[in-house]
Amino acid sequence: MRLAVDVGTVRIGVAASDPEGVLAFPVTTVPRGDGDVDQVVEIVRERGATRVFVGLPRKLSGKDGDSAAMAHAFAAQLSERCDAVVRLVDERFSTATAQHAMRQAGRSSRQQRQVIDQAAAVVILESALDIERQGNLDRVTYEPIPEGNDD
Repeated sequence: MRLAVDVGTVRIGVAASDPEGVLAFPVTTVPRGDGDVDQVVEIVRERGATRVFVGLPRKLSGKDGDSAAMAHAFAAQLSERCDAVVRLVDERFSTATAQHAMRQAGRSSRQQRQVIDQAAAVVILESALDIERQGNLDRVTYEPIPEGNDD
């Protein structure tokens, strides 16, 4: 079982896979703020996830975007608090892809607001599962650097 998280400034979207890592589906939205990492850790434990993909917002140039530091920090905290392997994965276009899919399904912007983060997490997870199937995890994703590690 794998999870993906889309870390935003207001909400964190969470998606999960089936045990075989074939299908991705939305799970929940966690509000940002005190205890958000703990809530995601609890979801990891409840679902028995062995790997968690954290979306890393990058610019078209491939460089980290403005929100990348937030994703790095969240991934580092998550990796320190849970037993699952945490990996950062490029999430360029995940929200745009999710918004497009929801518009195609007939959802208005207002209807999307509460679930768009979950849908973006699904897009991130689908991408990560494809990368994993192709055997490119170590080349395309990477583990976060623990915070405050002076060793």
